[in-house]
Amino acid sequence: MFRLIKATYCALALVPILELPTVLRAQAPPQVPVVTLKDKPATEKKDDDKDDKDKKDDDKDKKDDKDKKDDDKDKWYSVHGQATTILQGNGFFRSPYSGTNSLQSIVNQRTSQTATLFLDTKLWSGAEFIFNPEIAGGRGLSDVHGIAGFPNGEIPRVAEVAPVPYFARVYLRQTFGLGGEQEDIKSEENFIEGKRDIRRFTLTLGKLSATDIFDDNKYSHDPRTQFMNWSIMNNGAWDYPANTRGYTYGGAIEYNEKTWAIRYGVWGEPSTANGPEFDPKFTQAYGQVAEFEYRYDINNRPGAIRFMGYVNRAHMGNYNLAIAEMPVDPDITLTERYSYKSGFGINVEQEVADNVGVFFRAGWNDGQNETWAFTEIDRTLSGGVLFNGKKWCRPLDELGLGGAINGISTPHHEYLGAGGLGFILGDGQINYAPECIAELYYKWGLNEHAFITGDYQFVVNPAYNADRGPVNVFSVRVQIVF
Repeated sequence: MFRLIKATYCALALVPILELPTVLRAQAPPQVPVVTLKDKPATEKKDDDKDDKDKKDDDKDKKDDKDKKDDDKDKWYSVHGQATTILQGNGFFRSPYSGTNSLQSIVNQRTSQTATLFLDTKLWSGAEFIFNPEIAGGRGLSDVHGIAGFPNGEIPRVAEVAPVPYFARVYLRQTFGLGGEQEDIKSEENFIEGKRDIRRFTLTLGKLSATDIFDDNKYSHDPRTQFMNWSIMNNGAWDYPANTRGYTYGGAIEYNEKTWAIRYGVWGEPSTANGPEFDPKFTQAYGQVAEFEYRYDINNRPGAIRFMGYVNRAHMGNYNLAIAEMPVDPDITLTERYSYKSGFGINVEQEVADNVGVFFRAGWNDGQNETWAFTEIDRTLSGGVLFNGKKWCRPLDELGLGGAINGISTPHHEYLGAGGLGFILGDGQINYAPECIAELYYKWGLNEHAFITGDYQFVVNPAYNADRGPVNVFSVRVQIVF
């Protein structure tokens, strides 16, 4: 209708112009110039300018309407899922003796399975509610005993042989944007596609894993898709707060800038070492962690370095006290009291070529009190390299090679040498030496939703005991994602 009215208006406006030459011939001298299209009177120029302005206004209104529709189409939820099965085994190895918590020198084959649904929905401006129901079952090699850097990173999720459903994550994430430049967010596990301010505060509160926020690394952090060894996928010396399945309650606050970020979190501790239940005395049992992250480029290759420090307080026993009270077969649980453990870590990632990245971690804790939640490592160095299959025309494939050197404190290995037991280690005696691990894997992408990984790990001095091993561990991992 608008176009019809506009066309009618223009046609009526042209009538006097078309009749103008006849009028001029009757009433004006012949020297009056004839109006041409290249020389319009001021009144017609104004009309054309008005038409051009109207057209620009129409185009602007259409663009604004399109932008508004695009905003209306912004997703308010994301749904993803995964299912992972790991088949793992070891064969015979040198073992002149073994203890209660030793890796068994037998043909040993075990399987673990997990399946997770990742649900994320927007509540109000900047707020998201994340809910991850999960199911897990299976067993680890020798019931998850005998290697500090255990070879199956999925096994912490597994508490029983039969698959059991539970709520892995239930938490609220509130982001406070501070304006300025924005960055894109991809739709992925526990994230909704959209944009967010680079300068922002983020508050997270609920049940999740402390490693969801801290000790991240682009090239080694997810045992479902990358390296599977505990001391390569995480900083082994960080006894991060968690129950048997690897989750905890608590919260974290983060401040992010374009090239750096700082974050702090406080989390609940289990009531027993590697136990399923949390200590209700939250003012006496908690884990605090702080991390500073700096992002940079070297020759236009992105990289990042993270410095982490932590302090845990829990109802832990003390190695020296346990040996003093019971020199033979000491029991650290008899010395448990609320006490502290502290440590630090360094975490580096760096792209070194197209589709090639390297990583490095180092960690230390005081090693005076018993390992409480993760694994029996007090010092660690780890690193490796990851190749993306684009280099050989297989963009969904990955090749990874990594390694770790783990150690424990003097009181810790003296306790094990006296016949003491941790919740993972205990050969009855020990000829102490660092535990050294190498891992090689190839992940084959069948398509964007299905992956098969072959993995080999070589463990020297398992459980810090030079009298046993080395151990060869072979694994096959199958993962389905959507």
